[in-house]
Amino acid sequence: MSRRRKIILLTTTIAAIGLALGAARARDVPKVATGFIADILCSETFVSGLDPRRDLAETIDAMPGVGLLTWAMDYQVDRARKDVTVTLFGIGRSHAVYREGLGCTLEHGEPLVDVALPADDRQPMLLPEIAGPTLVQPQSPELSAALDRAFTEPAQSPYRRTRAVVIMKAGRIIAERYADGIGPETPLLGFSMTKSVISALTGILVRQGKLELDGPAPVAAWTNPDDPRHAITVDQLLRHTAGLALGSSLQASLGSAFEPVNRMKFTEDDMAAYAASVPLATSPGTVWNYHDGNTIMLAHLIRNAAGGKPADALAFARRELFAPLGMRHVTLQLDGAGTIEGSSEMLASARDWARFGQLYLNDGVAGGKRILPEGWVRYSATATPNAWVGIGAGFWTNQGDSFGAKFRVDHGWPRDAFFAKGTIGQYVIVIPSERLVMVRLGRSPNAPPEADGVFDLVRDVMAATREKGKLAGRD
Repeated sequence: MSRRRKIILLTTTIAAIGLALGAARARDVPKVATGFIADILCSETFVSGLDPRRDLAETIDAMPGVGLLTWAMDYQVDRARKDVTVTLFGIGRSHAVYREGLGCTLEHGEPLVDVALPADDRQPMLLPEIAGPTLVQPQSPELSAALDRAFTEPAQSPYRRTRAVVIMKAGRIIAERYADGIGPETPLLGFSMTKSVISALTGILVRQGKLELDGPAPVAAWTNPDDPRHAITVDQLLRHTAGLALGSSLQASLGSAFEPVNRMKFTEDDMAAYAASVPLATSPGTVWNYHDGNTIMLAHLIRNAAGGKPADALAFARRELFAPLGMRHVTLQLDGAGTIEGSSEMLASARDWARFGQLYLNDGVAGGKRILPEGWVRYSATATPNAWVGIGAGFWTNQGDSFGAKFRVDHGWPRDAFFAKGTIGQYVIVIPSERLVMVRLGRSPNAPPEADGVFDLVRDVMAATREKGKLAGRD
């Protein structure tokens, strides 16, 4: 097909969808699509060290419909300048820039806010070491079989493309495995698992008395008591019931490119300012609607409470959370205004994601020190009313009577399980009754639910660790 015919096909496709969704939203699609690809390629090339061609192919394959646009994209990875440029036949262009220690940020024509890296204050690690320096081999044939199944591709699509699995029992790794080119120190994108980290940082500020759950969220744009957004609380932002008119972030597909929340993420320098400017779609606290704008606003509040500067927020996260847990391979990426992109932009090694899960298995305590407020773990896993997927305050949960919770329990998950979840196959699963933390990272379609193999993994690991009561860490 000639270049001219491709351009005609592409513009016709966008225009046709625009008739249904509105011209303004359709106009954002090229920038959203190229921004999404540029951001991932930059992050996983320069932070994770992955091959960009393989990374792009696996990401596209995991997202139904995205190929309708990506066939028309050209991308350039400049390893000397450490940036990525993605274009869509001249009607969309995105540029992602890597900065040492800060990861990648999308640049939209204005200079990025200068961010000083906080000094390493060498905070001691409080969480006991979870493994030695060498790869932990499965400690039983049953665990080995569980990992074999997690990494084995089905005969036909949808493919799993598992990148990392870490299994912890009673605070120690008992099995781990990685795909080629990935190891225990490779930082990997958590996507929306980042939201759970933002929830934890919010909890720390609540413990310190710097934020309140139930009072009006201290957002400057909402301070007027006559503004209906003045009623929005931190709890509502955590539970996605704030009511902001930003659409939905539940799907990773071509259709999601038309949601206003993705204009915020891929066309705006200051995401929090954009989110704070939108009106309400529903009254605060009345309707559940999962979207990234809620967590972007929480990241804005964290920055303000930590001191106001980008470096203050990064230092706060390191000092109060990452260092005590021994999370050594973490990158919190920023928006163009220097605020943590708290909806989906944290990279961490699979072991570090496991350390984060262990904090929640330990009820928010590390090495005898309380990191999260008393009762915060229970609060985080308490079901949000009318959230059909089964979600609490920063974590997905099997509590309550939601469709999602019932579906997972019917497929073998314990009722007390809760988890951080990122799109296309990212999980940190905490099962208190089994003393288990499981991390699974990869590139798998969101649907059908069985595509990523996590249902099998949970069942296999629980069976293996119950049968082998003498595994390390078992009382």
